[in-house]
Amino acid sequence: MAEEIKAVESQNFIHAFITEDIGPGGQYEGMQVHTRFPPEPNGYLHIGHCKALCIDFGTAEKFGGLCNLRMDDTNPTKEDVEFVHAIQEDIHWLGFDWGDRFFYGSDYFEKDYEFAVELIKKGLAYVCELTPEQFAEYRGDTTTPARSPYRDRPIEESLDLFARMRAGEFPDNAMTLRAKIDLASGNFNMRDPVIYRIRHMHHHRQGDKWCIYPMYDFAHPIQDALEGITHSLCSLEFENHRPLYNWVIDNVSVPSHPRQIEFARLGIDHTVLSKRKLRALVENGYVSGWDDPRMPTLCGLRRRGYTPASIRNFCERVGVAKSPNTIPYAFLEFCLREDLNESAQRVMAVLKPIKLTITNYPEGQSETVTVENNPNRPEDGTREVTFSRNLWIEADDFLAEPIPKYKRLYPNGPECRLKGAYLIQCTGYNTDENGNVTEVLATYDPESRGGDPADGRKVKGATIHWVDSETCIDAEVRQYDNLFDDPDPDAAGKDFLACLNPNSLEVLTGCKVEAALGNTQPADRFQFMRVGYFCADSKDSKPGNLVFNRAVSLKDSFKPGK
Repeated sequence: MAEEIKAVESQNFIHAFITEDIGPGGQYEGMQVHTRFPPEPNGYLHIGHCKALCIDFGTAEKFGGLCNLRMDDTNPTKEDVEFVHAIQEDIHWLGFDWGDRFFYGSDYFEKDYEFAVELIKKGLAYVCELTPEQFAEYRGDTTTPARSPYRDRPIEESLDLFARMRAGEFPDNAMTLRAKIDLASGNFNMRDPVIYRIRHMHHHRQGDKWCIYPMYDFAHPIQDALEGITHSLCSLEFENHRPLYNWVIDNVSVPSHPRQIEFARLGIDHTVLSKRKLRALVENGYVSGWDDPRMPTLCGLRRRGYTPASIRNFCERVGVAKSPNTIPYAFLEFCLREDLNESAQRVMAVLKPIKLTITNYPEGQSETVTVENNPNRPEDGTREVTFSRNLWIEADDFLAEPIPKYKRLYPNGPECRLKGAYLIQCTGYNTDENGNVTEVLATYDPESRGGDPADGRKVKGATIHWVDSETCIDAEVRQYDNLFDDPDPDAAGKDFLACLNPNSLEVLTGCKVEAALGNTQPADRFQFMRVGYFCADSKDSKPGNLVFNRAVSLKDSFKPGK
């Protein structure tokens, strides 16, 4: 299914709108395109945010414009400087930059307050004393208007109460400031929405200076206008909020009028993209942290081995839509596999080792064979790998009793090629007292050295990888699968925690990797031949204690037992 998803034209509907806006007669004719990315610093960015930031920054790049980074820190409930730094790191990792245009929503608190006072003075806002329960009761429905007994409160009285709200005279939820728009509107966002609420909470930047905080729908258009944003690009959930966005801009004395354009959010199967649910996974110990390689966070994907190019390519090929859709996680893996196939060095690693002894190879002798670093990149050259009598191979590459179509090692079976080295033929095996195979025995053809096959001989058996037991290095390998075994764990009515995949992580110890990996640095990526693409863990791996995460598997035409 992943392969069926085609690349989209770069001129998506957002680009078409902008082209019209900056063209002759457009509302921004002759102006520089200016966008913004406004994440809330209450968690780490995930792949869904990545689509939005690629649209925001990518659109600015396409039109030679600017993109601001603005932390939406108007709600102090879960915000933290840790998340601010993580967001900046993730954006830079993806290859985007905001220059000197880094802002906080809280930078505008004083201006927000002034504009709220302006609305009160114009008779377009009032202090309301409905409790949260009364607010819900008086909201009305599609046939019944909302109501508030405080809607006609005198302007001077609302000004006084609003000032006292700011001064901290009233407890949380005692009062709100509401925009005076239309209690009978069919769009409930326009039914005199709350634009300020009381929250006696410590703010991560403002400290205890404020105890009233503006609502996002009020603060965001003001922030956009003050920064000179031309196009406010946001997800489809804000489409019904656009009338309120425009109402705020039209009724306060801001210097510009941005245009809001909505696009569909990114959905991916077998995962959740709710910050609340991701936070629950972290705080309740279902994962090791926000950067757990099973998480859809950018830091988790980076630790797993994803590349900036693969993620940006994924977002570009998914495209910009106006209707919600769900993309297979397999397509994200396809984009990574495609990128690493071109860039990753090939190495040999044995994850589930079994001893191979070449009985007719001289004891104590060793030699080197030449292996390509990446056949797709001849400029990467070759390296030398040691070869001796005693090797390690994958346990799956031997069966005592072969099954149909099995072309690997078994007693008196076909010749198999050792990658880059010799042809061998299995002659037998040894077992322990429980009947478990402990050693595979084989003979080699000394005249067959050279390739796959360089000597032109036709070989019925498979080419298998190996490592020299005399020079290889031990490593830990972590193999990851989908965090959820349900394709739609985020569906309404489902307990997403009940959808967790109990087999999402398999830890293999005692794996054997070739000596060339001895100097591997954290985040180095490789293709383990015939196995998959792996990344040295950025936290736990170090020389002398190698830990690799499987980023994505290879396609394999044969699965044991099938």
